[in-house]
Amino acid sequence: MDIKEYHAHFYYSEQTLDKARAVIEKAQVLDGVSIGRIHERPVGPHPMWSCQLLIPASKYKITLDWLMLNRDGLTVFIHPLTGNDILDHTDYAMWMGDIVELELGNL
Repeated sequence: MDIKEYHAHFYYSEQTLDKARAVIEKAQVLDGVSIGRIHERPVGPHPMWSCQLLIPASKYKITLDWLMLNRDGLTVFIHPLTGNDILDHTDYAMWMGDIVELELGNL
């Protein structure tokens, strides 16, 4: 299996939105990583407000290290893009912080 990209999703709420914005702003230092919209509603399988990072496989380790040190208590959901959405969001996924039950029917 050849993984070319990963997603990392920051999860936050109305109460932690300012913290999330600050962390996401700092993430701009991650060269080659694309930062998505800061959603203020659940999107897709994500039951909380979220923002996605698109991480090339070549930047995975440095991004993972950065997330560990800079997430500021936010939950981060990380998964590969293998072409199998269910496995990508379950068996192949990992969490930093609280584990949140995904809405897999929305994949």
